[in-house]
Parts: sequence; C-alpha cells; structure tokens
Amino acid sequence: MQQFIVPPTQAWDGAGLAGRQVLIVGACGAIGRACALSAAERGASVVLLGRRVAALEKLYDEIEALGAPQPAIYPMNLEGASPADFADLCARIIEGCGHLDALIYAAGRLHGLTPIEQFEPEEWLRTLQIGLNVPFLMLQSLLPALRAAEQPPLALFMSDDPDRSTEAYWGAYGVAQAGLRALIAMAASEWAAQGVRVLGLLPAPVASAFRRKVFVGEGVDGLIPPARYAELISWLIASAPQDWSGAIVDGRQPPADAA
Repeated sequence: MQQFIVPPTQAWDGAGLAGRQVLIVGACGAIGRACALSAAERGASVVLLGRRVAALEKLYDEIEALGAPQPAIYPMNLEGASPADFADLCARIIEGCGHLDALIYAAGRLHGLTPIEQFEPEEWLRTLQIGLNVPFLMLQSLLPALRAAEQPPLALFMSDDPDRSTEAYWGAYGVAQAGLRALIAMAASEWAAQGVRVLGLLPAPVASAFRRKVFVGEGVDGLIPPARYAELISWLIASAPQDWSGAIVDGRQPPADAA
C-alpha cells in the first residue's frame, strides 16, 4: 500500500533553490503558476511549459519583474505530443541547462463528473493522455536530464484523494489518478539507487478553475491559496528525503497561517 507522508509544516518557508533548474509542466494553471513564481523567487531557473503562449509570456514577464534568474518558455500541446516531442524536450533541456533538478507536473484534465455509460470515448482518451500517458513519457524521456543533476533530483506530480477519485462519476480522471499513483511507486522503486526522488503531492482544496469544474458554485472560504503549496513544493525540491520517494506527500493540513 502506498505510503502517505505528512511534511513538517514549519519548514515550508525559506527553501533556497539558487542554481537549480526546474521544469514546470502546466505552468499557467493555478498551482503551476504559483510554483513557477515561488521557485524563481528562491533563485531557481524555471522552464515554463504550457500550451498558451500569451499566458506563458505574461508569466515570463512577472518572473523577470522579480529580478529572478531569466526563465525560459517551452510551448507544447501535451494532448497531441508524440514520444519524439518529449525526447526533443529532454535534448533541449540538456543543451540549454545541462541537467534538470526538478520536474513539477501540475497539468491535468477534468471534464467534469460523468457516468461511465455517458462518457465520450474521445474525452476519455484525452483525459488519460494528460493524466497518465504524458507523466510516463515525461519521466522516461527526462531521466537522462534528471540523472545529470549534481543534487538529488525530484519528479513531483499533483495527486488527488484516492478515496474520492475512485468513487462513481470520476471517470477517466479517477482512472488516470490510480495509474499515476502506481507509476510514482514503480519509478521510485526502479530509480532509488540512482538517487532520483519521485513523489506525489496531495494538497488540501485549492482555489482554482480546475476545482470549479466539479464543485460548481463553491465559495472560496476554506480553500487554500495556490501560493501556499508552491512554498511546500519549493521545500520538497530542496529538502525531501530520499526515503520518501514513492510516497504521496499529504499536504491536507497546511499551517494555520495559510487559512
């Protein structure tokens, strides 16, 4: 059974990332954007990957305004990307950065809650592509760049509550989440001797457009700002122990000052 780990909340703030190379997939989403700003502010050089060029450029400008290391933009439509596209991504990262210290996968697709009998097959395949196939392709293709890191590298994937996401109507998203948890455990086991850390992160409810697709009309009271989890992610990049690899980091109990 997969291990769940509660991080030391008092250590979230102040994690330095100077000199680290961080790829953020889904950089224009709520958590991806907050993570990009947090990592850059802590000294990391971030690569912003997403499909909306205008949004990537806006985030690029925000990072530059912080006086952080110059970021890079990598436009990519994950839904239609081929294995060759991911191999090219790794080659470009090694050419431009030399290595990769962290892969933060914050992309996801959730069409809404739908009974299996009514689920459109095309939408099922698109959801599995973003939620499971792309994480596999990312891990496989980027392993050489992760191995080249001087400090223990991290591949981190956003997770969801396994009890909730396997209930009725969660469809392809729930199936992708179950497969992703298995992929995290497998990759961590295979790469433990190489020092590559592979983790999932289960956050508390976060204020985002992604969440509003399921909880329509939900108020923001009780929801956690994405920036608070960006601080945790920065800490995980810098400090997550190797023996956590393969686990899901349970961030559902954030510090009291996050409310």
